[in-house]
Amino acid sequence: MKKLIIKASFLVLSLTVAVGCKKDIDDKFNNPENVLDPNLPGLFTGMLNNDRVAAKYWNVRTFLSQMPGVYAQTTYIANGNTVYQQSDSYSQQYWDDFYGPGGNGSGSVALYRAMERKFNSLSSTDQTAQRVILQAAKVVLIEQAAKMVDLWGDIPYSEAGGLTTNDLIKNPKYDEQKALYTSFIADLASAGTYFKTATSTAAFAKADILLKGDVNKWTRYANSLRLRLLMRISKTDEATAKTAVLQMLGDQTNFPLVDGGNVGTYNPSVSDILLQPLTNSSSDLHDAFFEGSWYATDYMLNTVLVPANDPRIPVLYEKFGRTVGGKFVQNTTYRAMPITFTTAQQESSFADYAVLDSGTFVFNQKLPGILITASEVNLLKAEAFERWGSTTDAKTAYDIALRQSVAFYYHLNSINQGVYVKETFPSATTIDTWVNTSTAAYTGASTDKLTKIYTQKWVHFGVLQSTEAWSEYRRTGFPVLTFPTNGKQAGYETPPTRLIYPAKEKTLNSANYQAVVAKDTRKTKIFWMP
Repeated sequence: MKKLIIKASFLVLSLTVAVGCKKDIDDKFNNPENVLDPNLPGLFTGMLNNDRVAAKYWNVRTFLSQMPGVYAQTTYIANGNTVYQQSDSYSQQYWDDFYGPGGNGSGSVALYRAMERKFNSLSSTDQTAQRVILQAAKVVLIEQAAKMVDLWGDIPYSEAGGLTTNDLIKNPKYDEQKALYTSFIADLASAGTYFKTATSTAAFAKADILLKGDVNKWTRYANSLRLRLLMRISKTDEATAKTAVLQMLGDQTNFPLVDGGNVGTYNPSVSDILLQPLTNSSSDLHDAFFEGSWYATDYMLNTVLVPANDPRIPVLYEKFGRTVGGKFVQNTTYRAMPITFTTAQQESSFADYAVLDSGTFVFNQKLPGILITASEVNLLKAEAFERWGSTTDAKTAYDIALRQSVAFYYHLNSINQGVYVKETFPSATTIDTWVNTSTAAYTGASTDKLTKIYTQKWVHFGVLQSTEAWSEYRRTGFPVLTFPTNGKQAGYETPPTRLIYPAKEKTLNSANYQAVVAKDTRKTKIFWMP
């Protein structure tokens, strides 16, 4: 059995496309030997075929499970002295993959700027025909850009990719994070309105590996992403969020959402925004979990799921066990290692505790890239109704969200192509008991109900949406988690509230970095944090 804490070494990718590095972007998009005649459909497919969205080894292993997952406790914490210390090389790669095409990302910014340039060169007739592709690409860009803001705060955006757009050789300024969110929310409102009356095309349908050119789904995606961002700012700009959100929720005809038709037993593959990439998830995805991040987390399993007899447990975790007398003996109960265990305790007793389910996660090559799901949307609705509207409507949305989360995770379990057990969907009675009478039931004072909303959203995000889980944890403060501090490296005794800018970015874009250097601390709050 390999040790719990594995000191794996990885080849550093020779990826040098930083936001301030013009040569690489020029080589990829302006070199006639590489791109003779770029077209919008092809560039759009490139944006979507993004390993930072898909459930691929490198993103799960080097980013999700090492940083946001640890800081949100949705992935297992190997309790070493540097556990809360950011990996500069891996965060650098994530940063690079947003701005320029590389080994693990689509280069959302560079590809979108190339699309803008191509679009502007088209005739008015061709622009009319291809505008739907550019609008969809903007939604994709905003979803990824909002995550960048959530991770770092101010980022280069408005001037990023200028070489691709207009041959302007200029290092881009950092845009202020709140202003970026304001522009994202406005652009998503415009996109939702546009798609409401847009007409799909054959070229759009062929290029769109996300939603197959379905403009109704693009409307719902744009609106739901806008709802997410509005609720994200609702603790620091409640008036703006409240007005816009209540307008959306009060007019579902003009603002349809990714809500699964508000049915608990919905079909995630039909309703949710899930990316099926051009290539299957890597066959070594399981290594991302085996290498120290596949164990159940303490608070999630021991405090939230087990006391509620949560029906998702069998598709989230396996009981695990140990070999005794040449025979594997499975543990009798689901339980997670205490978060307070030292590294030595973790390594000596890991076999006694639950691990991520093999069929759902560890060996599931069909895992989709998760952009937004019906359960998240209904939990956003529940929060909005509980804070600003009807508690009855809040309970309805919350109960549906719980049922949809069950449907979602059993769906993930059902699509695995291996020999792993596909769990039987729980009975209606089992789910009803959990929703109505367990510790997850929507009861108590308003503060108790909001705590349950926040906690269930955190559970639903889990390991695959750790970035969103960390953002919501920082925004709401829930669940109330314990983070071991003893023995941690000085200055890194607790998790950060944001990521530090990568070293190469500070060097390549040094003049503009000076404008944000005062904010570049691990304890600086993102603007939406109360």
